Amino acid sequence: MTAPIPHLPSAPLGTGDLAAEITAQLSTQLCRVRLRGFPPPETPGPTLVAVAHGSRDPRALPTVRTLLDRVRALRPGLAVRLGHIELNRPLLADTLAELRGEAVLVPLLFGHGHHVTHDLPAALAGAPQLTGRVAAPLGPHPLLAEALHGRLLEAGFPGAPSPRTAVVLAAAGSRAPRSARDTERTAQLLSARLGGTPVLPAYASAADPTVADAVRTLTARGHDRIAVASCFTAPGRFATQCADAAPGTAAAPLGDHPALARLVLHRYDQALLARTGSDPASVRAATVAV
Repeated sequence: MTAPIPHLPSAPLGTGDLAAEITAQLSTQLCRVRLRGFPPPETPGPTLVAVAHGSRDPRALPTVRTLLDRVRALRPGLAVRLGHIELNRPLLADTLAELRGEAVLVPLLFGHGHHVTHDLPAALAGAPQLTGRVAAPLGPHPLLAEALHGRLLEAGFPGAPSPRTAVVLAAAGSRAPRSARDTERTAQLLSARLGGTPVLPAYASAADPTVADAVRTLTARGHDRIAVASCFTAPGRFATQCADAAPGTAAAPLGDHPALARLVLHRYDQALLARTGSDPASVRAATVAV
């Protein structure tokens, strides 16, 4: 059974404050949802290993730890560990070396780039004492669009659509075509959530356009209120670089946004369903229900 959705005002959204309030109410209710076919929250499962990229920015590690604290609060009893691909400790290889039994690696990354498709499977293969699998990256997904939307509202982006407004979705970038498609799909989901406001993907490295190029494109199309949405888990060089290129509003990295914490658990649960051979229809239903 899902918790009842609270009554929402029938009037159309008029301000960012109203939109933020509605988002907060829905987030509170969705945190209580128990998905059919998923392990109940009180039942411990395989260890969830959250895999962050790592950064020299001193704010990055505390931000990721705060996100994982929120994940633990949503699923009491579940073992949640952290591993980094580089730059921060604990490194992923060290975290996996300490584990036994089963583990699910959940990348705190937003597309099917090299880290997700090659580095994480290789790290798991290097821990033969473990039975495990790699979950899907965090994007694209409606919960990711919810988190991006929430950070934009917090930064002062208007809640109501306007012909003058537009958004640049800033992501890390990858040479993998599938990663670019993931980012483009996330941009589409965010645009829909913003009532049709144009959202143009841009990248900090390895792909085009840059944030500055995307801003110029949107300006040429007549948009003079352009915000940058930060599709990064935590502060770091790329997130700062993209924010610095914003002509106006720049949203903060996603950090411990409640929707991102729910999405981490959702990717973990999806991986468990795939492990048990659940039928594709169940996986699709769970994806919609979350």
